[in-house]
Amino acid sequence: MKTATAKLNYARISPQKVRRVADTIRGVSIRIAETQLAALPQRPAPVLKKLLASAVANAKQLGLPEHTLVIHSLTVDEGAVFKRFMPRARGRATTIRKRTSHITIVIGEN
Repeated sequence: MKTATAKLNYARISPQKVRRVADTIRGVSIRIAETQLAALPQRPAPVLKKLLASAVANAKQLGLPEHTLVIHSLTVDEGAVFKRFMPRARGRATTIRKRTSHITIVIGEN
C-alpha cells in the first residue's frame, strides 16, 4: 500500500491547540477533512488544510487516485520552545514559553 506524507516543522502554534483540531479529522477521507477544516474557526485549521493539500499533491505525484485517499495518521509533536521574558513587579522577570509544533500527515488509499 502506497502512502504519501507531508511534514510541517516549527509551526508557531502550541501542540495542544493543534491536537484539538487534528482529532476531528484523523481517519476520515480527504474530502470530508477539507470541508471540516474550512468550517472550523480555530487558528490551526488553515495550517492543517494547507498541509493536507501538500500531502494530496505528494500523493498525486506518486500516482495515487485522489478520490480514494484517507488520512492514515496525523501526529502532532512538540517542537522547540522559544523563551521570552516579561517584566514583573520588584524588578523580576517571568518566562513566557512560546511553543512550536511538528505536524506530520500520512495519507493513503482506503
